[in-house]
Amino acid sequence: MLTIGGLVFLFLCVFGSYIVSGGSLGPLMEALPFEMWTIGGAAIATCLMANSISDVKHLGSALAKMLKGAAFRKTDYIELLSLLFHLTKLASNKGVVAVEAHVEQPQDSQIFQKFPKILKNHHALTMICDYLRMFTMNADDPNQIEDLIARELKKTLNEALHPSHMMQTMADALPALGIVAAVLGVVKTMSHIDQPPAILGAMIGGALVGTFLGILLAYGMAGPFSNRMRGVVEEEAKYLEVIRAVLVSHLHGNAPPVSVETGRKMVPTQHMPTFLELEGATDAISV
Repeated sequence: MLTIGGLVFLFLCVFGSYIVSGGSLGPLMEALPFEMWTIGGAAIATCLMANSISDVKHLGSALAKMLKGAAFRKTDYIELLSLLFHLTKLASNKGVVAVEAHVEQPQDSQIFQKFPKILKNHHALTMICDYLRMFTMNADDPNQIEDLIARELKKTLNEALHPSHMMQTMADALPALGIVAAVLGVVKTMSHIDQPPAILGAMIGGALVGTFLGILLAYGMAGPFSNRMRGVVEEEAKYLEVIRAVLVSHLHGNAPPVSVETGRKMVPTQHMPTFLELEGATDAISV
């Protein structure tokens, strides 16, 4: 919502000051469809040439995520930490083999069923189950597991950031594409050099709309959109970092409350529950 509000404020400032200072929207509106056709179409074409179909599809979902913001809130982190607490507690009390049945069929697990949101989160669910399954196969070297998870999270983050990189590349190209549109406008103007000054002035003004539009789209929209996408992705990545912190701490031999506290410290500050809130949540859920 803040992104939309900022975009509206941008238009109010740019076009509002133009109108108040005596500018007319007529020339802009007349040239805008053709300049947008040139600049926007060229930007989309370059995006299609530089990326795969899969990447382009991800860009659409990234734009929707940018508008909604990060998916995880305090309650989501409390649920995740509560689930990890009960899984590590079971492994500590009854051995890691006791966890095997839960991670093999999480949909049927009494523990996982207490947390339906996590069951719907394919990536987080897969990560928890895969690494706990590895624990049952005697992969219990904390340093090795930590390095493996870190490399997986780095790969996942790089893939999730690709739409942001695409949008930033587009932002870098838009000013130059605006110049292309402006040059075409000048070429058209020069071919009508025999026309009266009033007509030539209107044609030159229309050509300059291309430069204006390219710069506005680059620095007023595509650039901020790219930055916002990156921020949302990096914030959501903390959710998986919490899983890494708890599992690695458990492998180091820490008690479940200590392991979960390690994960709690990885939660983004604005969503981090207090120690007492988390303790109350884990105590309230019986599995």
